[in-house]
Amino acid sequence: MGVRLTLPDWSSLAAQADDTVPLLETALLIARDEYPNLDADLYDTLAQSHAEHLRPEIEAIDAWPLKMAAINRHLFDELGYTGNHDEYYDPRNSYLNEVFERRLGNPISLAMVQIEVARRLGVPLDGVSFPGHFLVRLPVDDGILVMDPFNGGRPLGADELRERAKPHLGGDIPDDNALMHILDPASHRAILIRMLRNLHGVYAERDEWDRAARSADRVLKLSPEQPEALRDRGLAYLKMDYKQGARHDLARYLHVAPEAADAHALRERLVELNTSKSRMH
Repeated sequence: MGVRLTLPDWSSLAAQADDTVPLLETALLIARDEYPNLDADLYDTLAQSHAEHLRPEIEAIDAWPLKMAAINRHLFDELGYTGNHDEYYDPRNSYLNEVFERRLGNPISLAMVQIEVARRLGVPLDGVSFPGHFLVRLPVDDGILVMDPFNGGRPLGADELRERAKPHLGGDIPDDNALMHILDPASHRAILIRMLRNLHGVYAERDEWDRAARSADRVLKLSPEQPEALRDRGLAYLKMDYKQGARHDLARYLHVAPEAADAHALRERLVELNTSKSRMH
């Protein structure tokens, strides 16, 4: 009998170093909030089966880019993992159990599948918190190979990367140094926070404020003083009429980020909340 996959406890994650936060296990922990009966072993076994199927072929290849091409071919062409272009904002795209089962996902969840399989085969694939769509990167002799997991692992050249970054940089085209900085590897913590922020955005757009609050709360379990998550949870609590929680989070946000662009507006909201609290007494 194999070793069962143990999911971490939410209370343990903040104290861990950024890259010792377990990626697959914490992604499945996020999914367990929505799917309480989730069988983590099933998805660990599935990732391992993808890797074992590839192992003989990968071990016969010397160059990492060729190994990665074989991994991508198996995941995207043979197994059919693909970006959910039709329903991009379906929350199931962010839950790894659903991604493994439906073979549909968003850029970051598909990247997690890629990373998990590649690393089990000794291929050092990293995530990239690129503006817009999440990407992956692999070291090669003369630099890095950047790929798009949402579009079948397609390699991206420097010019396309600059064009993709441009709208997120106020229309400026990044020079070589700026582009390399954008392409820095994302830590496990950063990847998981981005996944949760995606979920928060989806649920806020749907007015599902309990789930939006939960997503922001989970960010705070990973990074307790994350300003945006304090704000997001506070505003979700406000929508849920949980005024005590809203007061606490918005006050904390203004303490941590006093110069934020929305600080003035939120101070006014906080004054209103405190005034209504006074009237209740």
